[in-house]
Amino acid sequence: MDLFSEEKTILKLPDAELIYIPNFLNQQNAYRYFKYLKQNVNWQQDDITIFGKTYNQPRLTALYAVNKATYSYSNITMHPNDFTTELLDLKLAVDTEAQHKFTTVLLNLYRDGNDSNGWHADNEKELGEQPTIASLSLGATRTFHFKHRILKAERHKMDLEHGSLLIMKGAMQKYWLHQIPKTRKIIGERINLTFRTIKSL
Repeated sequence: MDLFSEEKTILKLPDAELIYIPNFLNQQNAYRYFKYLKQNVNWQQDDITIFGKTYNQPRLTALYAVNKATYSYSNITMHPNDFTTELLDLKLAVDTEAQHKFTTVLLNLYRDGNDSNGWHADNEKELGEQPTIASLSLGATRTFHFKHRILKAERHKMDLEHGSLLIMKGAMQKYWLHQIPKTRKIIGERINLTFRTIKSL
């Protein structure tokens, strides 16, 4: 089996375009990268403040970049680690597929079904007006929900599978929200790598 698959689904929605490639990494390489990232990434758990209350963020995170640009969201400011060889290999492959040059990857480790990521958009000012975001999934399948901010009938969900790549383009981060909800199902660990472009000041 080839490392990368050309099979893809292009979903054109109001104010957004999504490209989903279920077998971007073949199973063998996806498991290899999962094992490497689980063991070698500098995982951290930050506190997050929601409506004036502070909680442990319901997942572990890490930031890597080719520059020193920080990334801030939900009153958290993350300082990047330097890209490892393995992460750089993944970045270059994602760059090629997305036809976009990314600088930064935010990694999330969902340890079980209680770990989640609530409704949000990747619309921080340092990402620019219409950012391209590429999301690589490794490990357990989790369901990705997304909904339009204005068009209430536009609500969708899709399963993000082991080795898959989801590319979000256009004005999606302006007009849409997305989440990875909690699940009561017994489910294994998932690592998600979200590639983005943040320029140094």
